[in-house]
Order: sequence, then structure tokens, then C-alpha cells
Amino acid sequence: MPLIDFILNLAALLLWLSWRSGKFDPLSRTTPATLVGTLRRAEPPRWQGWQLLCGLVLLLVLRAWIYWTIGSPADWTPKLDLGMVVLAFRSDRFVTVLVFSLLSFARTLIIFYFWLLVLVVLNRGSAEPDPIQKLIRMHLGRAARWTWPVQLLVPGLLAAVLWVACYPILVHLGVLSPTRAVTHLLAQGLLIAMALVFNLKYLLPPFLLLHLVATYVYLGSSPIWDFVSHTARNVLGPLQRLPLRFAKLDLAPLTGLLLLLLVLHWGPELLLAALDRRNMTLWPQ
Repeated sequence: MPLIDFILNLAALLLWLSWRSGKFDPLSRTTPATLVGTLRRAEPPRWQGWQLLCGLVLLLVLRAWIYWTIGSPADWTPKLDLGMVVLAFRSDRFVTVLVFSLLSFARTLIIFYFWLLVLVVLNRGSAEPDPIQKLIRMHLGRAARWTWPVQLLVPGLLAAVLWVACYPILVHLGVLSPTRAVTHLLAQGLLIAMALVFNLKYLLPPFLLLHLVATYVYLGSSPIWDFVSHTARNVLGPLQRLPLRFAKLDLAPLTGLLLLLLVLHWGPELLLAALDRRNMTLWPQ
């Protein structure tokens, strides 16, 4: 079921991006007052924006109904992993499962846009953005022109605000226990925001792996490979001064990969395991 939920989140994300992409089509906003406005597409008409949004809402509601229908017979408990805490939702109540469906997609959406913003920050020094970078900037809209500290802070702030806003609903549904103080609630929101950074372990290591392969294997000329190599070199920028090249062997990608996994994956897991052995937790109650 977690795999099915992940696939449905990807499907919902594609519907969202398709809706957003409709705004980038120059033929969708033209008027007959111009020469371009007289042009019409040869292929059959695609879904319009409102249809994509309705499809997205229908998908989120329909999967909640499916989870509610088969959750209890299958003895499955929907769980939402927020990094520092894992929320468990009852599958025998439709409202609870619907909230899970909405929050699961919201989590996917925030992480996705945080990744896009990180890629823009990493490649902000490019004199001429490549096609992939231009596409990312189009999807980000005005956010692509913010200063880099704001770009990195806004997704975490949004996640923290969403946590505080959903707190009364989660307590009412029995998903959360009431906190002892408002400061604890704010601290929980801060931890949720910080957990976004650890999700970079799914984004940055693949760039370094592909860059390592492309260093020794010719994969052809493509904007995708150019974007991957350029991004990987920017990630490895802090390691440039270290003697990691021996003849034709470049150890920088492998070293960067190990450091990323240490900081973003192994380090947090070791810390949480050590706290658990001492019956301690970072999560304020």
C-alpha cells in the first residue's frame, strides 16, 4: 500500500504540473487580434485547466475512498512520514483517511517545489540557463527570481505554517495528542521544516552518481546530461580544493556522495537511534 500511495502521489503531481504547464503554452492565451492568435492546434484539444484540477481533486478523494474501503479488511494503517515524526491515521473513518490523502499530496508538493528551488539555487551562477533550468524556472514562476536565502526558507516556512494550521484537525481526529504549550507546537513546526533538508538525500546523490558514470562513459549529447553534469559540479564545488584527483581517476563524485549520505541519511538515523536507546526524543510533546 505505501508503494501504491507513492504512485498515486506521482499521478496527482503530474496532474498538477499539467495544469501549471497550460499557462506556458503561447497558443492557449492568444487572441485573434494578433497573427499568432489566428493559429489553431492540429492535434485534438487537450484537457483544460479546470478539468485537470477537477481530475486532481477526484483522484485525491477517490483514493481516500479506496483506502477507507480496503484499509480495515487489509489491516493497513495509513502513515505519513514527516521526517521527525510519523503520523498514523485510522483507516476505518473516511474523514480521517481523506485528511491523510490531502496531507500526503501536500507533503509531496512541498518537497517537489523545495527540490526545484534547490536546483535553481545550485545553478544560479549560470550565465545562460539550459532548457531544463528554464523549464524549472517556468514552473517556479516568480519564486525563481527571489534571493537564494528566501528560496530556501519559504518551503520550510510553508511546511511549518501548514503543520500549525492542521494541528487542531489532527488533534480532533485523534492523530495527534495535544501539546503542553504553544512553544512545543512551534518547535514541532520547526522540526517539520528542518526535515525538508533531509529529503535532499533522494535528489542530490542521483546527480552525483550519474555524473560519475558520465565521467567515464560517453552518454551522448543531451540537455539532460549537460544539466546533470553542471548541477553535480556545483554540488561538488566545496571539494574542488581537495586533492581528490589521481591521474585520470576523480574521487570527488564518490567523496561527495558519501558526505551527502553521511549528513542527510546516516547522521540523522544514528542520532535518532542514540536518543531512542536513552529513551529520549527530539520531538516536543
